[in-house]
Amino acid sequence: MLFEFGLKDIIDIALVAVMLYYIYRLMKESRSLNVFIGIMFFVVLWLIVSQVLEMRLLGSIMDKLVSVGVIGLIVLFQEDIRKFLFNLGAHERMRIITRLFGKDKAHDKEALKQIIMPIVMACLNMSKRKVGALIVLERNMPLDDIVVTGERIDATISQQLIENIFFKNSPLHDGAMIISNKRIKAAGCILPVSHNLDIPKELGLRHRAALGISQESDCVAIVVSEETGGITVAIKSDLQIRLSAEKLESILTKEMM
Repeated sequence: MLFEFGLKDIIDIALVAVMLYYIYRLMKESRSLNVFIGIMFFVVLWLIVSQVLEMRLLGSIMDKLVSVGVIGLIVLFQEDIRKFLFNLGAHERMRIITRLFGKDKAHDKEALKQIIMPIVMACLNMSKRKVGALIVLERNMPLDDIVVTGERIDATISQQLIENIFFKNSPLHDGAMIISNKRIKAAGCILPVSHNLDIPKELGLRHRAALGISQESDCVAIVVSEETGGITVAIKSDLQIRLSAEKLESILTKEMM
């Protein structure tokens, strides 16, 4: 009997291909690509042994390994899976749909400007004086686990406060500032450091920390370089370097809306 290939089979194959593609991207971002390749090799071998060659003994052993292996992979990659599911729910299309039922855009943009401008002006002044700074703006994914690593402040966002915190003699100037819900939540926070080998050599630890937190959450991280005074933004595992104040304002307005 000939194998019947219809529309449902095409959809089935397309869905599997999309699923594998997103798993591939997830593994690549978490530096686990070799693990993904190894898993795919094992799955293909398992299908050949159990379905094509119909080896009952070896097939049953591999069936058990697959059953246990799925639980092991969930435990091993629980943080990556959590991030993937969160990003799926917080996808840009979801945000667009949510905005359709939100408040007036003009009012929201004006309120956002009151938050962004003190940050931009503080970064501009610190850039001129070559004062190092690392500011993280929380979006949809909570950063409570990062906040507890620093000193809680819970203050209104102001240019003077930001500059005072990152002043060279300040005890909190070495860590990161976390801004959440239109307030400065904490300062002196410790961020995960990215081990990406593609980061330019001239960029320092602050840039690696900004990239690291952008890889683990949907936040926007701003860096002011202590060596060059350059302003950098890290979003979704991507660095945008040597930004002007106008470009920084434009990026923050776009990303925080």
